[in-house]
Amino acid sequence: MRTSLHGKLIIFLLLALPLSPFQLFAQTKSPRERILINEGWRFFKYASMSDADSLIYDVRPVVINEQDDKPADSRPTEAVKVERKASVLKPWIMPTGNSFIKDPQRRHSRPTGNPGTDFPFVQKNFNDNTWEPIDLPHDWAIKGPFQQGQNSEVGGGMGRLPSHGVAWYRKQIDIPSSDKGKSIYLDIDGAMSYTMVWINGNLAGGWPYGYSSWRIDLSPYLLYGAANQLAIRLDNPPSSSRWYPGGGIYRNVWITKTSPVHVAQWGTFIKTRNVSSNAATIDLDLTVENTSRAKVSSSVSTNIYILNSQGERTGNPVARFKPAIIQIPGKETATTSGSLTLAKPRLWGPVPEQQPNRYVAVTTVSVNGETTDTYETTFGIRDLRFDPEKGVFVNGQRIELKGVNQHHDLGALGAAFNKLAAQRQLELLREMGCNAIRMAHNPPAPELLELTDSMGFLVVNEIFDGWELKKTPLDFHLIFPDWYEQDLRALIRRDRNHPSVIMWSYGNEVGEQYTGEQGANLARKLNLIVKDEDTTRPTTLSMNYAKAHMPLPGVSDIISLNYQGEGIRNGAAYAGLKGINTPPVFPEFHSRFPDKMILSSENAATLSSRGEYIFPVFKGNSAPVLGSQGGDSVRLQVSAYELYTVAFGASPDKVFGSMDKHPFVAGGFVWSGWDYLGEPSPYYQARSSYFGIIDLAGFKKDRFYLYQARWRPELPMAHILPHWNWPARTGEITPVHVFSSADEAELFLNGKSQGRKKMQEYEYRFRWDDVRYEPGELRVVTYKNGKSWANDTVRTTGPAQLLDLKADRNNIRSDRADLSFITLKISDTAGQMVPTAKNRLRFSIQGPGEIVATDNGDPASFVSFASHEREAFNGLCLVIVRAKKGQTGKIRLVAEAEGLMPQTITINTTAD
Repeated sequence: MRTSLHGKLIIFLLLALPLSPFQLFAQTKSPRERILINEGWRFFKYASMSDADSLIYDVRPVVINEQDDKPADSRPTEAVKVERKASVLKPWIMPTGNSFIKDPQRRHSRPTGNPGTDFPFVQKNFNDNTWEPIDLPHDWAIKGPFQQGQNSEVGGGMGRLPSHGVAWYRKQIDIPSSDKGKSIYLDIDGAMSYTMVWINGNLAGGWPYGYSSWRIDLSPYLLYGAANQLAIRLDNPPSSSRWYPGGGIYRNVWITKTSPVHVAQWGTFIKTRNVSSNAATIDLDLTVENTSRAKVSSSVSTNIYILNSQGERTGNPVARFKPAIIQIPGKETATTSGSLTLAKPRLWGPVPEQQPNRYVAVTTVSVNGETTDTYETTFGIRDLRFDPEKGVFVNGQRIELKGVNQHHDLGALGAAFNKLAAQRQLELLREMGCNAIRMAHNPPAPELLELTDSMGFLVVNEIFDGWELKKTPLDFHLIFPDWYEQDLRALIRRDRNHPSVIMWSYGNEVGEQYTGEQGANLARKLNLIVKDEDTTRPTTLSMNYAKAHMPLPGVSDIISLNYQGEGIRNGAAYAGLKGINTPPVFPEFHSRFPDKMILSSENAATLSSRGEYIFPVFKGNSAPVLGSQGGDSVRLQVSAYELYTVAFGASPDKVFGSMDKHPFVAGGFVWSGWDYLGEPSPYYQARSSYFGIIDLAGFKKDRFYLYQARWRPELPMAHILPHWNWPARTGEITPVHVFSSADEAELFLNGKSQGRKKMQEYEYRFRWDDVRYEPGELRVVTYKNGKSWANDTVRTTGPAQLLDLKADRNNIRSDRADLSFITLKISDTAGQMVPTAKNRLRFSIQGPGEIVATDNGDPASFVSFASHEREAFNGLCLVIVRAKKGQTGKIRLVAEAEGLMPQTITINTTAD
């Protein structure tokens, strides 16, 4: 497909610097353009990897008898050595990362030759009309089909979806003659994985790590005043991840046009110090690139503006850096620095204690008095302190980390990034009281950090799940030795101006925990790279095995512990389980490292299926799913009493107790905030995880209210579980639990008190474990400090009678990126959700819209997300709708179920 870069485009002004040879100035008067080229691609994927072409990045080990369902805390193992016999393209790809290799002697030279130039897919005259037309971001696997069974090609660990394979993307772009003399780049925010790019039959470069953002200079290969053929090859290995990675170009792709002298890629770094409500010092480091051959003298100036809550620049500049003159040799970069003091700064801080105020620095570059480039850098002013006794302080205020871990998929949308879907995830987490996100375990989409900046979340930005030792046969360990420096420097330069990012994590549960001083030496290399790029934030790496006396914990600035704080396989219920076995270690680390802050970077790993309750109920506060305890291995469901965990995990109650007993711990990050595709422990026959506080469709599990009670103690709230539809349990013991921010509660069944209870020390729920079921009404009345606080009622419902549709947004834009998430609820005649309803549903759409996906949050469902028919799961179902490109009007979604009246909801669409 062919797209003009002159027509209707998305163009952003960006921060920039000096220009290039004088004879080119007349051709490069415009500020840089940043053009989104997501539309109009053609896509082809080979039926199998054995059918694929031979244009490979490098040889890989043969995978034999891979165990997909091994515990997540299994020890990583040595890499398999492979003899290279085939011709590979790695030498032509390595130079792409040269800008991120500090030592010039280690940078890579492009070999002679042009591999793949004769391959049909890279040729302009190749007919790709039979290829699938697609728009980006694109996840080739998310529509399925799911692969079921014990011996499926893709198991539960990677989500049972066909994310592996080799595929091509093609698109033609017009480059006008007026662009001759400019530097023109292809910017890819993320492509999964081993991406290689041809332009007009020339292999221009690539990048293997699927989560990195990267750039290729297209300028040497372009035809001006003509169409130019992009051809992009991806090669996503099987057995390469412990979770669902997705497949394809799953983030945004841009064409960036600049003058030959311009701000280098991610070439600004804004730092703040001496921060108070009265004043703040702002430092600016600015790197300028000169792609011309001639030395150039350039003038740069930078003004600072306030951004409003919508991210829009307001008013006049509030501060100006002193202009500077930079001399830039040809084909080189130069860096200049400046400082200023801003009076009465509007500080950035986490919600709800503070406000996420932001600024934008606008840098103007001129040569001989002519403006040649403009570049914007959004930033925030804030002061961070990491206290070993009291935790994190932002702008002088202690902020407990009430965090969650998040994988990168967006449920039924897969890995294809959508800002509205990510915002929906964050909004629900914020409602729960969450204030921090750990990016597990890879660089996020750039837009996700824009959201955390604007919404006031704190972020632990993490890059690697493994180093040289492997967790799966074909994971990142294959490329780590060649690419760790480039990936790490690229992440930090891309994300260092985000105020929400408060620390860098360069490893998660790496196998080098087990290798003593050898592993610590590798950690030191990574730590030094981070410090070379950014000294304003602390470093960390997360450890589930390394103990305080071992060398690895001493390397990073902050101690991050996964599950060790509350103990791993610790306690009577976990006795005898195989694997890492650790008593609570917070005191040991605190004693060994009294000057280092400690946080719980992963905790809980509690399991549940929304609305599923399994009896009998464990009488303690935490237990593994084991046999029939807490789970049903036939239906692949886990009890929602929120007491049950993976073997290495702990219930929220157990985690809360550990935190309260160790107040020096800065807080922690729950595994996990939302359910995600893959890693469906304890039932690897399923498709998606049971870990989430919120299910894959975005529906709250009971656990949501347990965390809300803990994290928002000022909010009057009470939540009863389980539901009260148990016709087969009349007269049987059916425990009732209540999650509440109250300190006292009384439960009533059909008006009869079941007892009044006070929350005791290290208790975090009210429990009535001897209630015998009878249909009717459960009601809880709660108190705090002796005063009425909050009530909740659960009733036995009638049979399913009604379909109810509710959209999170009834007005959307027709740009294909805007979405409406529509919840279907099955109710009785009184409007009460029927909590056991599993009616089969059919959805159809009328008007200028389309159904993007459906889901119900059931981790054991293998219905394609693209299907317009599926069962409700315990009363609920989700439909995701968008408008057709450029079409406006009314979209009508119709929901039907046998024996029930159809229901319709209207969504209004407006122009982009």
